[in-house]
Amino acid sequence: MTTYPNNPKNCANAIVKILENHGVTHVFGIPGTKIDSLFLALNYSKIKLIVCQHEQNAAFMAAAFGRLTGKVGVCIATSGPGTTNLTTGLATATSEGDPVLAIGGEVPVDERLKKTHQSLDSTDLMKEATKLSVEIVTPDQVGELMGNAIRVAESGRPGAVFLSLPKDVSLADYPGDIDAIWGKKLPMGSAAKSTINEALNILKASKRPIAILGMQSSAQNTSDALINFFKKSGIPYVSTFQGAGAWVAESSGATYAGRIGLFRNQPADKLLNQADAILTIGYDPIEYDPSIWNTNSSRPVICLDVIPSYQDNAFLPSTELIGDIGESLSALTVGVTTQIDPTFMLDAQAAVKALKDTIDEGKSMNNFPVEPLRLVYELQKQMTPDTHVALDVGSNYIWMNRYSVADHARSFLVSNGQQTLGVSIPWAIAMSLLYPGERILSTSGDGGFLFTGTELATAVRIGAKFVHVIWDSGSFDMVGFEERAQYGETAGIKLGHYDPVKFAESFGCKGYSVKSADELPGIFEEAFKSDVPVLIHVPVDYSLNDLLFENVVQSFVN
Repeated sequence: MTTYPNNPKNCANAIVKILENHGVTHVFGIPGTKIDSLFLALNYSKIKLIVCQHEQNAAFMAAAFGRLTGKVGVCIATSGPGTTNLTTGLATATSEGDPVLAIGGEVPVDERLKKTHQSLDSTDLMKEATKLSVEIVTPDQVGELMGNAIRVAESGRPGAVFLSLPKDVSLADYPGDIDAIWGKKLPMGSAAKSTINEALNILKASKRPIAILGMQSSAQNTSDALINFFKKSGIPYVSTFQGAGAWVAESSGATYAGRIGLFRNQPADKLLNQADAILTIGYDPIEYDPSIWNTNSSRPVICLDVIPSYQDNAFLPSTELIGDIGESLSALTVGVTTQIDPTFMLDAQAAVKALKDTIDEGKSMNNFPVEPLRLVYELQKQMTPDTHVALDVGSNYIWMNRYSVADHARSFLVSNGQQTLGVSIPWAIAMSLLYPGERILSTSGDGGFLFTGTELATAVRIGAKFVHVIWDSGSFDMVGFEERAQYGETAGIKLGHYDPVKFAESFGCKGYSVKSADELPGIFEEAFKSDVPVLIHVPVDYSLNDLLFENVVQSFVN
């Protein structure tokens, strides 16, 4: 029988029991005086506690768990700066549809209005970063607020929630049933039949329909429905950086024309511009602004999602299919008929070929520093069915998102809402915990890596294994080429030098520094055999970034 220190009936133990009953397997955080009761309760729990180097990274790890499992990832931090450090991770999770439950310690209730150490109105602070932010002020609220918070995080478009836990409340007796099941997720049904019929009529009348797959389309529980829909409809599709990718086409025989995002100049954008009807599936405007891809267009838009769309001058759907994405897709599949213009399908296939031709160019690029397309080409060769990829933000993120193929549902993690630097190392650690024994690959620029590189200490301590590739340009390169495009000059982008090999070794990891492009295959082969995390330092020549701006349609204002 499980035993607890001091008082097994206190609220801290009740919270841990609620998490256990909900199926939570890991909690990420950093201890402190105002939250220590929760850490002690976790000592006597089935839940594995992962102590991190920084609270922000705990939130990133929790978000990865949320995105990949569909259940809340959980992070905990002490009061004051411990809680404020969670903010970036929670804002990222909310923007990108990742269910996260964050619990922050707080001073005792009777000290809330005093000037005392680490007193802070954290619930107000967190309201802008979360779907729900409340404080537990009495013991009898614990079950209610935990249950409601979990439901809010996991329902509709998922996101982060925050609960403030005063120390005296955490230590008080919990008056409720510690074995009650709180936060049970309820299934959603299909969209209304009337909207299904409206969508079917639009698709039937269309000669050049196209689908845009957004971030919520990539959940594993929608896979079969997506595949069946495209198999029957034959509609070509594109995806945002975070949307379902090539694996749908490989399973359904549909035509996947590539990713869209940031700049309207890809083969997929050209095809999208020709479409006379658009079906968005699990798409959020934060992924790719409608003002970029849909301005001054009168074509009908069908929005299929779990919540009503956020209306925009450039995104005013003709009909909206609101319900469970998989259920709505299945209902749409039953009646869908299309008569697609053969010329449009040829254009879709041409977009696919243009994408593949660009990737293939990398094979013969032998210059050093390594050119981006050569590095993408070599990284793509590492993508096996059991490879999971975490991408950081920066120029590397653009090259990888455009040209690297995602073979399975959510096998790529990318920050496409807040575009948050530093996510890849924490995400790789989380992936290693979720998929032990499988291949974990992460990438970042040299600047983004230093945001969270100290979590290598966490990775080694808990036995995580992954291969991380640093695209080194000695600068914040993505900012640099954006500045050049807008102003014709750069400012504030230069970075200092550091030695990634010595950095890796100082934490007990392995490190490699690439001296030529031809070394890459052999280094990758060795790296994936390692029993500890591996850093691969690749000096990169970003002079080809001008390719990213070729034929850009929109004015550059970002």
